[in-house]
Amino acid sequence: MAKLGWRVRSLAWVLEHAPGGTVASMSPEQILKMQQRLAGHGKLTVGVTGGLAKGVRTENRVITQDGQEVPVRIYRSDDQADGGPVIIHFHGGGWSLGALDQSDWLCSEVCIGVGAVVVSVDYRLAPTYRFPTAVLDSVAAVNWVAENAAELGVDAGRIGVMGDSAGGNLATVITQIMRDRGGPKISHQALMYPATDLRTPEEFDPSSTARADWPILSSASMVTFRDHYLGPDGDATDPMASPILADDLSGLPPALIQVAEYDPLRDDGIRYARALQAAGTPTRLTEYVGMPHGYFSFPKVIRGSIMQALAELCAEQRYALHGAPVLDRTVPQPPVGRGALQIAAAAPDPAVPDPEVPDPAVSDPAVPGPVPVRQHTAE
Repeated sequence: MAKLGWRVRSLAWVLEHAPGGTVASMSPEQILKMQQRLAGHGKLTVGVTGGLAKGVRTENRVITQDGQEVPVRIYRSDDQADGGPVIIHFHGGGWSLGALDQSDWLCSEVCIGVGAVVVSVDYRLAPTYRFPTAVLDSVAAVNWVAENAAELGVDAGRIGVMGDSAGGNLATVITQIMRDRGGPKISHQALMYPATDLRTPEEFDPSSTARADWPILSSASMVTFRDHYLGPDGDATDPMASPILADDLSGLPPALIQVAEYDPLRDDGIRYARALQAAGTPTRLTEYVGMPHGYFSFPKVIRGSIMQALAELCAEQRYALHGAPVLDRTVPQPPVGRGALQIAAAAPDPAVPDPEVPDPAVSDPAVPGPVPVRQHTAE
């Protein structure tokens, strides 16, 4: 494994010793107080999570779901033309924490990098609002964007979704729901270190009694987040909670899945990527070596790798929502003769499983297994 950088170790220490302790030790009342603290965008928060990118303006709106208000924030660059694509973002935080302000940096950078309007959804949080409230709010947000595309100045035929951690879970669920309901059509899904299986490891793999504990997110905190979200009556095997358990993963939009090496959710993302590939869904899977869970939330602390991950995220979304770039034939192109084709054929993509080697994630996507992953190191 790659060495864990001192910045990550320092950040983990600060979070672990923050007032109130870790999420695993918090009561529901303490979780609610933490939600209120995170709702403000103070100088310390900006120093860690980053601020709004230059050239991007925001607009706050409110949509309704079941008679309740669900805030959204719209990001648009100063030179954004009408009729472009739109990306709907779902923030992380274990379905219990997180707020619009903490996503300003990511959403505004994606807005510029992709050339798209971004709509960030402030879905209702547990433990006050348990599963499936966050899913219902997310569905309502996608429908609202599609129904108000003309007013928003976006193309309802080019909708992407993205989410990190718990938000990645919601984004995966949304694509399945929209496919099953016949729309709105989702053109691309970008999932950053997503939670795709809410069962504990021993429930799906008796040989594994626990996920590894790494900085930023521990196994105990994961279970606490899950229990707050599902509540005493929640079912971790419901596909709307654990999207990897859906009966059918075919017909879903192309996906980018990014995972982090030091993350107990690493295997969740890998297994879901392999399951999508087995179902015929075009999927790019990249592991960021030496990175912890939640790296997109700390751009001012974890620098080099964040920018590499952001560049990949924007490139994949641009390709999916704007189409392939027009090739400039005035620029010398690499040879495409017989020899070049033979060389390319002799160099298989390391991210594509060898068809001669059985892949446990393909035969049973709900069970983890040792699979090759495209790795990216950027310190």
